Amino acid sequence: MNGEFKLKSEYTPGGDQPEAIAALVRGFKGGVRDQTLLGVTGSGKTFTVANIIQEVQKPTLVIAHNKTLAAQLAAEYREFFPDAAVQYFVSYYDFYQPEAYVPVTDTYIEKEAQINEDIERLRHSATQALLTRKDVIVVASVSCIYGLGSPVEYEKVNLKLQKGQVITRATLTRRLIQMHFKRVAGDLSPGTFRALGAKVEVMPANERVIYRIDTMAGKISKIEEINAITRAIDAVHESIFIFPARHYVTPQDVIDAALADMEQELADQLERFEKAGKILEAERIKRRTRQDIAMIREFGYCNGIENYSRHFDRRQPGEPPYTLLDYFPKKKDGSPDFLLVIDESHVTVPQIGAMYAGDRARKNTLVEHGFRLPSAVDNRPLTFDEFEERVGQRIYTSATPGKYELEKSGEPVQQVIRPTGLIDPEIIVRPIVSSGEPASTRDGEPTRGGYQGQVKDFIVEAEAVTKRGARSLVTVLTKKMAEDLTQFLIERKIKARYIHSDVKTIDRIEILTDFRKGVFDVLVGVNLLREGLDLPEVELVGILDADKEGFLRSETSLIQTIGRAARNVNGRVLLYADNITGSMERAISETNRRREIQLAYNKKHGITPMTIKTRIKDIIGDIERSRKRVITDLAAMDAAAFGGDIKKVIADKRKQMTTAADDMDFETAAILRDEIRALEEAEKAKK
Repeated sequence: MNGEFKLKSEYTPGGDQPEAIAALVRGFKGGVRDQTLLGVTGSGKTFTVANIIQEVQKPTLVIAHNKTLAAQLAAEYREFFPDAAVQYFVSYYDFYQPEAYVPVTDTYIEKEAQINEDIERLRHSATQALLTRKDVIVVASVSCIYGLGSPVEYEKVNLKLQKGQVITRATLTRRLIQMHFKRVAGDLSPGTFRALGAKVEVMPANERVIYRIDTMAGKISKIEEINAITRAIDAVHESIFIFPARHYVTPQDVIDAALADMEQELADQLERFEKAGKILEAERIKRRTRQDIAMIREFGYCNGIENYSRHFDRRQPGEPPYTLLDYFPKKKDGSPDFLLVIDESHVTVPQIGAMYAGDRARKNTLVEHGFRLPSAVDNRPLTFDEFEERVGQRIYTSATPGKYELEKSGEPVQQVIRPTGLIDPEIIVRPIVSSGEPASTRDGEPTRGGYQGQVKDFIVEAEAVTKRGARSLVTVLTKKMAEDLTQFLIERKIKARYIHSDVKTIDRIEILTDFRKGVFDVLVGVNLLREGLDLPEVELVGILDADKEGFLRSETSLIQTIGRAARNVNGRVLLYADNITGSMERAISETNRRREIQLAYNKKHGITPMTIKTRIKDIIGDIERSRKRVITDLAAMDAAAFGGDIKKVIADKRKQMTTAADDMDFETAAILRDEIRALEEAEKAKK
């Protein structure tokens, strides 16, 4: 289907969502370039944006500041627009160590990367959807501002195959190879093909289906779509389109010109190094570049080929690279013709602006010491100015819009009424040091990490919350303070855990799941408790040392942390401070302003707030059960001397893995992938 956006949901806009939707749509249709949606936590900002997309009917790019949030948003938009092409575009690396050189220790760090095949497939799906459909929503991380192949060349090289077309098997296989498809003899994966007699089977880069093209008698007699798992024929097509297996597609004449340019650039750089007396650097760059040129000439590819992208794109020095933004439609005058939504803009906008400088510094060092040619610096993300030039009308969404958004858009469109009727939590300010208590000791013990009366007071409050069956959060300033406070609470017989950036992602998920389940009652953190946590069981949030001005106690950070108590009808926040800072004053004032609006709305409409109820997603349990399944499967097959059909087990797990990846559940997909590998090893051992 290639039609209009049609929103499907059991919900209708509530609270002040209708006013926000109307205002933003009016601004968009009126040509307003920058608009900001100030939406409090839990007010349904994603649903509001979905309604705007349906109203404006424009392809949409949603940028989030991390992969996890992007996956969550993509899943939500897919629910709202089941018939549209909702795509997910993030960095395809499971692990990425960029190439770097540390002059002080003379240490060269080679690039290391592990590409996630499923995410690469989804990236291709996004670009192909943009080139073939209008009803497209792409949810992306900031990787969307990094270099990507030319959309013109990518679209130009697509292959249309139709029944009756005159083409031999040999010609078809050559075309596929030119489009960077890899020929294999065994199982197909995205971007590969195999030839079987007069038939060619190919799996496109963007989907997990197999197309079998029968070229009997030098023309296409049949095109079948085959299920990659069951091998059943799902459909017979009159025609299909196949796009290149890589985003970088370069005609041979351009490759020849690029290699000539690389040779000339190498000669120029060698001359500069020799004049400067940099003999070692000259030798390094000469060996590396000549080896890369030889590899490209022979195989069309070399490791690190992206560092020569300027030559292959035929760009001038300093000219920006092609990115995902170039795949979005343009108006007749060349200006962008799509809607941009920057989610959690107070974090995402600065992140977009910071990408270029960090990349440039690393590349300059590599060039200076002879590890890369100067053109390597043009394999880069966009600068912020270049980004702004490539996007048109935009909506920033955040509970705490930053200075940039507010300066660009002026007065934000507010969405402070939650459809649930929940109001922002009550804020109470209490002193750090209790009256008459020494600042250095408490109860005869040293006050680790600068806690004084604030900890004693928080413990009393948290214990009362625990008795009511609810949970408490407390934030501190450093990782060491988080660990020390957690240990102190445990010594006082309070069930507590901590979470900070040194805690592994999988462990964080387990901790948060246990917290929601009530395995422990108090969660201690630093700044990871601000954006994106859905914890309706939290009734109390304590912010220790709230008057220590800085990043963790800025107005934005305080409002975001206060928002963690906004999903519970009894939510309260304790700010421990001996002085009221400017950030505290503004955060308290803004929260109280919202409370007044929310309370008045509830009174007018007779709404009784209810705590949000959400299902506790036991991701860790799912993974553990998955691991147990494979152990059971292998044990059963071993007991039966592998009498079971392992191939069927593998096929079933491949199907589960594909489903998990399509649902953005990459943790489960990775576990299933490992299970498949274990089963394949068992199959090999059987033989």
